[in-house]
Formats: sequence, structure tokens, C-alpha cells
Amino acid sequence: MLSLFFMFGFSLVMIGCSDSDSSSTPTIASTVPNILFVVMDDVGIDQMSIFGYDGDNQPTLPNINAVANAGIRFRNTWSMPECSPGRAAMFTGRYPLRTGNGAALGEDDLANSQVTSFEMALPALLKQEADYTSGLFGKFHLGGPENNQFNNAAPFSLGWDYFFGNVGFVGPGSIDTTAGGIAAKNTYNCGYVPGPFHGGAASGACYFVDNTCKSISSGGALLEDSAGLHCITQGGIFQPDQICQASTPADVQDGFENVNAYYADEFVINDSTGAVTVLPPSDKRVRGYRTTLEADAAISWINSQAPDRPWMATVSFSAAHTPLQQAPAALTPSTRTSGDGLQCNNALDVRILQNQMTEAMDTEFGRILIETGLAARNSDGTLDYTPEASNTMIVIVGDNGTLGPSVKLPFNPLRAKGTAYQTGVWVPMIAAGPLVAEPNRDVEHMTNMVDVFKLFAEFAGVNADDVVPRTIDSAPLLAYLTNPGQQSIRTYNFTQTFQNLQADGTINPPCLITGACNHAAPTKSICEDNAGVWWGPGWDSTNASTILGTTVIGPGTIGSNSYGFSSDKGYPGVNGCAEVAKARDLSGQGPQFITLSHEAQAIRNDDYKYIINVVEHYDSDTKTVVPWPGIETEGLYAVNQSKSVFDLALDNVSSNLMRSEDSWSSDVQNAYTDLNQKLAEMMASQPDCVGDGNKNGVVDGEDLSIMEKISGIFGGSSTYDLDINGKTQVYVDSKLMDYGTCGASSTFY
Repeated sequence: MLSLFFMFGFSLVMIGCSDSDSSSTPTIASTVPNILFVVMDDVGIDQMSIFGYDGDNQPTLPNINAVANAGIRFRNTWSMPECSPGRAAMFTGRYPLRTGNGAALGEDDLANSQVTSFEMALPALLKQEADYTSGLFGKFHLGGPENNQFNNAAPFSLGWDYFFGNVGFVGPGSIDTTAGGIAAKNTYNCGYVPGPFHGGAASGACYFVDNTCKSISSGGALLEDSAGLHCITQGGIFQPDQICQASTPADVQDGFENVNAYYADEFVINDSTGAVTVLPPSDKRVRGYRTTLEADAAISWINSQAPDRPWMATVSFSAAHTPLQQAPAALTPSTRTSGDGLQCNNALDVRILQNQMTEAMDTEFGRILIETGLAARNSDGTLDYTPEASNTMIVIVGDNGTLGPSVKLPFNPLRAKGTAYQTGVWVPMIAAGPLVAEPNRDVEHMTNMVDVFKLFAEFAGVNADDVVPRTIDSAPLLAYLTNPGQQSIRTYNFTQTFQNLQADGTINPPCLITGACNHAAPTKSICEDNAGVWWGPGWDSTNASTILGTTVIGPGTIGSNSYGFSSDKGYPGVNGCAEVAKARDLSGQGPQFITLSHEAQAIRNDDYKYIINVVEHYDSDTKTVVPWPGIETEGLYAVNQSKSVFDLALDNVSSNLMRSEDSWSSDVQNAYTDLNQKLAEMMASQPDCVGDGNKNGVVDGEDLSIMEKISGIFGGSSTYDLDINGKTQVYVDSKLMDYGTCGASSTFY
């Protein structure tokens, strides 16, 4: 049951969300459609041949392609550079500078950087204005459970009636290299016992959490799943070359508590009352292949909905986020070229693994359509999707660009996820359903992930601008669906990233991934799940040397100086990546990497893109570090969406027009002047508003009243943590709150 605080907190949410009369019952038109919203994790436009970029072995996605061919493909969509801000943009219609969420959320990020319940999130908007019921399945990553007054009920606090998935994890948990406790750590780098061709076993005992066991064997074929993979796919733990015992061995019993990436993890359920159920890895309901579990939950919920009430089902697949791990062969028929032998810690194999996981997601997406009656199978096994056969709109998006090691050419793996460059923010978006006129067409005009918010409101017949009492950055999209001749609605597109707020000014320690250093990984395990070298507490020289292929130095190992982290979290104002570069240089190895930005903003028009990066800097000539936040750099690029790899213009290093500023044409000069000015206007459009915890643009007595109540009941991190120390305290000194109207931007697109 809900705690008294949660019930009280949720009432505050509803007060802060809207000034419309929630007691009135909206009149719902019979044509209001259901919405199936599919979010792919770390799947940029480079992964999808249907968008025209098929030169470098993309995954085979027949089901998504069938829907794309029956709908429209938005070929010029930007999201934000990382998971959380991309999702926040979808569900609030607001850019990161307004929500405060600038990067992937971790356990130390405060409520000020989470999507708070004072925002009008999509499920709350659709429920309030059009009587939708909403379910979310898979990855949440918008806030909580840490530093959030709603804890694991964060999805419910934003308006979802049902949630099944992970609340706080950046991605699935780490791979269990003990394969369920049956071997020493680092024995099985993919989390299961492989087949005999790869040092494993062809048969053995498969134990389950209900104390049952069955013998499992595989044929031993090179391309077939091993018996060990068969076992964990069914939720079991495999003992190679053993027969079932009368009772489960103790090491296996303990192993059921282990997290194992896509095969065992902790899940959370929120129901329509807000009650929370936490399912540990030992619960049989959350053992098995994760993408299948997410699809199963969505199918069950959709099929239970009343026919006379519209619904929105968000299937937020965890795939293909790291850690990369084999999917069952039955879900990946066209990517079994390397079979059971792929190594999850081998950089050469990750591209195939990522393809497998994306293809498995496509397979399960097709199953969702079949088992909910939204599609059927043709006699040849292909998907028979007829949009007008149901009253359901399908929208498919990627949350951000692809992670560097998995990027497909001609896109740039060094300017990928985590950056505001094209490979980091250019994502697929597909819309299909009965509202689409003249399907199987491309839309080349600029669109943004914030536009999903207004599109769904348009589906429901809701004018979001009239309902949401704060700035919405979302542009309308429905006209592109209904009018094939629709001209461009956006004049500009925008994206940004920045460090989330943590108590007392700390940031995540450095993580060095494939030649780029960043502060995106909140923990050592997450850094290493992404094939990174961790430079924070617990630095591992063996792991670092294995990944980098050379002996490397670590924090605090040069003379009497400390170039890493001497405490649990580092120190305020840490400039870690630049210090890593200095440490490596002084050890004779050289910096050997680029440093990704602490902050970045980018804006574009139809032809040019302007970007500002704020980066840590190490000068190898003077051996000096420019302290965080470092230096600001500019870039101006000609960009386009050409399907020809010979004409495609990306924002690569060699393409930066700032290098040839003296020879600019008037067109280039005008583009620079205009985009520079528009970016400055955008960044100034959200003034500081100390004390406006409910985000309504006014600091007044209501804010003080809410602050007092949160301080008395919760006291932890909230949007009323004015001094950013992780606590909510009552401030009687009015100097800490600028009472009055804070100002708000006009619509910008």
C-alpha cells in the first residue's frame, strides 16, 4: 500500500501540474486512437537500413521495417545525446535546460536533475484530458529510486497506471561471469556456460528457483545455442557435465540472487494504486531473456484493457544497451554467423552482439503486434500489418545515438552517444496507423524528440499549449502524418547535454571508453560494462591493462601527486579526465584519448549546424590542466541527410568550417551569425528561478508551503533543495528565494 507520505506527495503533484478542473470528465471522441509507443535503447539512425544507410552490416529488422513501410519515416530527427534526457524530452516535451536533466541519471544525481512529479508528463496529460490509461514496460530512467521522494513509485508519480521494469538502473546490471555462482569470477565473460567448441559443455543440469531441475543438452552444432544458454533463457542456472541432484546445490541456490545482465535482474512493479512490488533476481517472474520479459508484460497489459477506454502502452526496450550479451538463437535467425563463440569482452565481437540484441528486439516487437491482434503473419512468415485494421497508432523511436563501439559506417564512432554531434543525436522515428495518409514515405523536415509530446496530445485531440502551465518546446507533428505535402514546421533544431547536479558539486569519476574520456558512467561496473577503464575509486590495473592492451598507471601513482580520486566520490569541482590525460602523459604513455564535453549545445537549420562544447583540457606542452569546466570550443558544419555516402555531410573533425573562417562565403557567415544568436536566445530562455520547486514559473507562498511539508515529511533531495546539498530544508531567510515571476520563453522551434 502507499505510504502516507506518498499519498500526500502525489496530491502535491496534482496541485502543481495543472490549474484545470480535474473533477470534470472530458468528452472523448470515438476516434481517439490507442497508442503503442516503442523506445529502442542506443539504436541510432546508423543501425537501420530502412532509413537509407545500409553500407555496414546493420541488423535485420523485418518487423520494424514492415511498420515503417506502412507508415512514415522521419529521417531528420534529433534527440538528446544520452538516455535520460532523451526520454525526458519525449515525455515532457521540454528541453533539458528546463527539466534539469542533462545526462544519464545515476544513483548520486539529485532530484533537481530528475523528471519530477511537478512536470506534466505524457501519461498524466492524456489521463487528465482524454481519459487514457497508460502502461510502461522496460526501462524507466527518468528518476529514482535514489534521491527521489517517491522512490520506486517514481513511474506512478508521473502518471503511469502500470509499470513493469527497472526504475533506477542506467541499463541492465552487469554480466555475472560466475554464471550463477558455479565458477570463479571472470570464468564466463558472457554470463553462461558455452558449448564444447568454446571451452564449455554440451550437457548438464539446469536448476530452477522452485527447486526443480532438468537435464539439458544441445546438439553441439557450431551455430546452435549451448545447453548453458538454453538453461539461462529458461531462468535456470546450469551446472556443466552434471546430472540433477535431489536438492539444489548450495552454490547454485546462492547464485539465484546474482544479477546477470539480460537474464536475471531486479524489476519493479507499480500498479494503478501506486503500490510497489520489488522482484529480486531470484523471482522466477524476472528470470529469462529480458527483451522477452518486457514484451510479455506489454502483451498481457494491452490484452487486459477495456475496449471502450483508450490506452497508451510504452514498450521501453532495454536493448540494445550495454552490457552486450547473446540473445537466444530463436530470436536472432540472421545474426548467428559466429554462433556461441562470441566474447562479451572482445571489442571485435560487440558489433555482432549489438546486432543480435537489436534483431531480438525486432522479433519480440513483431510478437507484440501478433499477440495483441495488431498484425498477423503471412504464409511466408512475414508480418502482415494493415494500419487501418485497428484504432492504434504505432510510434517507434531511438532514445539517443548509438554507443561508439557499435556505430556503423559511415557514421563516426568517436562522435557518438554522449556527444551533441550527428552520430550522438540523430535517431530514427517512425509513425504508422490509421491517421497516416499515403504511407511508405519519408519526411525530411527537422523534427525533435520533444515533438513526440505534442504528437500524442494531437492524437488525443488535446491542445497541449492550453493545458500545460509552462513552456513546451514541442512542435506539432500530426500534419506530417495527415498531409503528405506539409511544409517544414521547424526552422531550427536543438539538442544539449550537461552534468547532472550532485550534492556539494561532485560529478561522476572519469571513464575511458574506446579512446574517449567522459564522466557519464556513475559507477565502476557501468563503466566496465561499456568496455571502459574506470579512473575512480576501485581502479583496476588488470582490467585497464586488458582493455587498453598495455600496462597503464592509475590514480595517485605518480610521485607524491594524486591524479585520480582519493575519497569515495572524488572532490568538489573535479577535473578528472584532464587529470587522467596528465597522469598518462607524465608516465610516458601520452594522453592517447579525446575528452568528451562536460556540456554541449547544438542548433541547426536546414543546411548548417552550430555546436558549442565545454571540455576539460590538458596542455601537453606546458603540462597544465585547465580546471573544470574547462574551455569552450565552437564548431560550424554543413550537414544534410543524403542517402548517398558520397554526399552525406556529417560533423566530423575535418568538416569544421571554423578552420577556414577567413574564407567564408556570405551564406556561411550569415548561418554562423544566425545560429549563434538563436543558440544564445535558447540558453537564455530559462532564467534561474531559485525556489520554484513546482516549476510553474513563480516563486511564492505556495513554494514555501510545499518546501515546509517536504522538509517535515521527507527531508531528502527534492526540487526544493535550494543549496544543492541533497537535503530539503526550510529557509526563513527570504534572500534565498527570489519571490516573483521568473520568466519563461516563448515557443522556440
